Amino acid sequence: MKRLLLLLACAPFSLAAAPDPAKLANTVILDETAVQNLGIETAEAEETAFEETLFALGHIAVLPGKSAVLSSRIPGRIHSLLARPHVAVQQGQELLWIESRQPGDPPPVIMLEAPLSGLISQVHVAPGQPVTPDTPLLEIVDLETVEAAAAVPEYLAAKLQPGQVARIRVPAAGDPPFEAPLVHLGAAVDPASGTLEAAFHLPNPDARLRPGMRAEFSIVASQRPGVMTIPRGALQGDPANRFVFVKDYELPNAFVKTPLLIGALNDQSAEVLSGLLPGDEVVVRGAYSLAFAGKGSVSLREALDAAHGHPHNEDGSEMSKEQQAQRPGTSSSNTESNAPDSPFWKIATGLLAALLALATWKRPPASPPALSAPPA
Repeated sequence: MKRLLLLLACAPFSLAAAPDPAKLANTVILDETAVQNLGIETAEAEETAFEETLFALGHIAVLPGKSAVLSSRIPGRIHSLLARPHVAVQQGQELLWIESRQPGDPPPVIMLEAPLSGLISQVHVAPGQPVTPDTPLLEIVDLETVEAAAAVPEYLAAKLQPGQVARIRVPAAGDPPFEAPLVHLGAAVDPASGTLEAAFHLPNPDARLRPGMRAEFSIVASQRPGVMTIPRGALQGDPANRFVFVKDYELPNAFVKTPLLIGALNDQSAEVLSGLLPGDEVVVRGAYSLAFAGKGSVSLREALDAAHGHPHNEDGSEMSKEQQAQRPGTSSSNTESNAPDSPFWKIATGLLAALLALATWKRPPASPPALSAPPA
């Protein structure tokens, strides 16, 4: 009997209620090809320690004490030049020869070598050119470690102290950003720009960073634990109307445009004050394209049919048996036979009841309990 009730409980029945119209109006449904073409990627909203950051612009510079200018102590002319611009040299390497103005046959010559290892950044002379002791011949820079100098507005200077970590993006060097602690602050404010220098030292073994490159600094000033955050790249819209696309938990390749109330921002994350729950998956790549995708490449009815395994109307509500009977390509006999009150279900129910009664009738009667013998 329990099995019969279970079969009846599993019989299909129709829910007439349609999904939330406001949600459907903001849902974009794509096929798998469209998802791949847009490069859709998602990330979960989660509670983390939110970093309050200070933003500043700056540049890459040669580390103090890591550059040299080569010159001659005697007047003369360039006899031979071995140095080439932008070529790496080693300390003590032969770079050029100078012919002295002192009389002689031939005139005496002296050799100049590299005072440090590094890269020849500039060559100021050519063979045969006359030189004097105050003539700069060439310049060498050591780029094994470079300085990233941020120009921080002076009103933010009170929030800076050595040891604070910064994420430093150098567009010319690509991703990922560099991280380094604050080494020192400038001794004075630049009166022309009203900024204070904040210096960070960056290892540069592959010489990707070159002096003069523009840099963007996000200096971590403080942290707040337990803050709901999402990647900043997920945010869409203008500051007055922020929204994200949230991956639908039920429909495949469906994304719901969801308005948000946003708090603080840093270079990586956005603080979410309302609109999301922990675990919601937001689109972090391809979200801008979704905003112009309209309703998508798949209809709501097709998506719901695939997700639930039974037919739906265009508005998302489940089809009644009458609607299924009128649906093109669907025979009324098949639709009626699947309904709980159809003859098929009545016959199946009667047959199951008969089998249950037969099984009960054929079961052997239970043996009566044995009587114990009276005590002697």
